[in-house]
Amino acid sequence: MRSRQSITELFASFLQLDTDRVIGWAIDAKLRRNILNCQAQLPQPEESENFWVCYWYKVWQEAPESFAKGHLSAYLQEVCYWAAQKTITNVSSTQYSVSDCFQMAIVRVDKVLKGFKPNVGFSLKNYSSAIFSSELKEMLRQQQEVDICTNWRLLRKLTQKRLVESLQNVGLSANSISSHVLAWKSYQSLYAPQQPTGTRKLQKPDEATWTAIAQLYNAERYTQLPVPGPECSEETIEKWLLTSAKAVRSYFYPNFASINAPRGEEDAGGEYQDILPQLRQESLMTELIAQEESVDRQSQQAQISTILIAALQELDQEGQKIIQLYYSQGLTQQQIAKQLEVKQYTVSRRLTKSKDTLLLNLATWCKDSLHISLNSSVLNYISTVLEDWLKAYYSPSSQLE
Repeated sequence: MRSRQSITELFASFLQLDTDRVIGWAIDAKLRRNILNCQAQLPQPEESENFWVCYWYKVWQEAPESFAKGHLSAYLQEVCYWAAQKTITNVSSTQYSVSDCFQMAIVRVDKVLKGFKPNVGFSLKNYSSAIFSSELKEMLRQQQEVDICTNWRLLRKLTQKRLVESLQNVGLSANSISSHVLAWKSYQSLYAPQQPTGTRKLQKPDEATWTAIAQLYNAERYTQLPVPGPECSEETIEKWLLTSAKAVRSYFYPNFASINAPRGEEDAGGEYQDILPQLRQESLMTELIAQEESVDRQSQQAQISTILIAALQELDQEGQKIIQLYYSQGLTQQQIAKQLEVKQYTVSRRLTKSKDTLLLNLATWCKDSLHISLNSSVLNYISTVLEDWLKAYYSPSSQLE
């Protein structure tokens, strides 16, 4: 894969894939024009990748459907591709290619942006890598389950809320949805509870059960439906249930198409990306954004410091002393052991335990206050933030002393 070099490329080009192979980059003309216009408003050229990440993220927060989302989606193309490739490598069996997984993950950009906290110490690329990987694993797990479920098993584990959403998605009227839901309830009452729990290869009801389901539906329609309508046969009930299953699969487990895919004969030469909403362009206010970013960063850093200083004070005296010697004087574990007259392995254990305590406090705060989902990758990032903070806190020139 060729690395993108310029800011315009980074924020206005998209991967072109052929199954598992990258075949190039495609420039989005609208995004390219947008970023060139923004660059032209600057008093001097700005080639900092981080500057533009912060800028577009700030614009996205104020206008989620603006061009900013497209720019950030372009920026995360490589990260998403490598997350897809890694996921496919680690999954024992799947019908999907790297290209499929890439398309499945990149549409989760909104989730990445909503959870991202730029002033906690994570880069957008590192954070998005963790989220893309997590989302892909969950989607593949769900897709594998739904693929091996028969319609009757799918309908059995379905909730009414999901069924209604799915039927609304395919455009059924309110009265029609009520009829489909009552048919599903009748199916649930008379068929599903009699089957062994957990079987995914559940077969359709036999003739006698279909008759009972239809009879229950016809009896209940007078009290359960806004418009009772005529009696329904077993065939009609089965047809409604199959329609419901198809709607659920389509709504919750859709097929993913590339934004570079052609839109059909009537739009020959056009692609899906060409019909993305054309939204207003934001004016570039560099100084204001820089000021806001500075204030937000200082606020986050102050909160992190408060959490970690309190956690340090809760350590016992030996734990505090070991951390202080390790970070303020740069002593090795062996030198600390000699100074404290203890074994080196004791210092190692106490240092690890103390840092784990601090990490737990910081991670808990990130989860509760910033609503960050914790996994091994995110914890590694938080650990890096902690390490940087300890070095700064115990630095002789630190203003935190």
